[in-house]
Amino acid sequence: MTGSRPHERDVDPVTGYETTGHDWNGIRELNTPFPRIVLWALALAFLYSVIAWILLPAWPIGRDFTRGLLGLDQGEMALAGYEKLEEARSDWMAAFADNPVADLAADPGLLARARPTAVRLFADNCAACHGTDGTGGPGFPNLTDRDWLWGGAPETIAETIRVGINSTDPDTRFAQMPAFGRDGMLSREDIVAVAKHVVALGHGQADPDSRGAAVFAENCVACHGEGGKGIPDNGAPTLISGHWIYGGDIQTVMTTLWNGRQGEMPTWQDRLSTAEINILALYVASLSENDGERDR
Repeated sequence: MTGSRPHERDVDPVTGYETTGHDWNGIRELNTPFPRIVLWALALAFLYSVIAWILLPAWPIGRDFTRGLLGLDQGEMALAGYEKLEEARSDWMAAFADNPVADLAADPGLLARARPTAVRLFADNCAACHGTDGTGGPGFPNLTDRDWLWGGAPETIAETIRVGINSTDPDTRFAQMPAFGRDGMLSREDIVAVAKHVVALGHGQADPDSRGAAVFAENCVACHGEGGKGIPDNGAPTLISGHWIYGGDIQTVMTTLWNGRQGEMPTWQDRLSTAEINILALYVASLSENDGERDR
């Protein structure tokens, strides 16, 4: 009877590790042991996950989740942080709620302290329409020039922010340009003529004796004023500054005359506090300071 031969170990002479017995064209596969540091890392990671599942919020339960033994809640933590921030700035924020906007504008120290808050409020609530720098865009007024639809005094801006324009607020500012073409108020020939006149007004080249000037005097002066200077109390923009809400080329002006315009700004009094509205108003008023002295 022949006994079995003991297993002969095949050891790599360079590394000292055994091989698996696999050979690919003279390349032998080493049976390298799994690194101990990796095993320790896996064990520690598993231990940490167990501890975290027990102590921290982890498991979803329908629309809720387990709070863990520590009872942590990020929503409550965020609210606590917000309340702490409100408490820290309550001393100077109260001034914006309790004093007239005109008086606040005369306090440069207070304005400087509120500016970071004003920048954040503008970015969160106004930049989506008026742009991050306030220069507006098609359909949205530029807030950095001197042309104001309802007036550029801080207290006037505050009122505009509070009630909105063509908004759902019962005290909203209201403005609408009629659809002169669609509703048959003017013929196409008259619309072409007055469109050319309006474009010329924007370039300071209007002919007062033209057919367009006559159509303008009969249909547009009541809102836009003599010579197209605008009437802020009506929310009617100036037509002579070269700053356009929808565009000043002939085709856009004709579209405006044909279909009319009715922009909309929401009321913010249900979302922002009185202090925040006043801070925003003062910030918006300051945006046009580099464009010369504002017309009040």
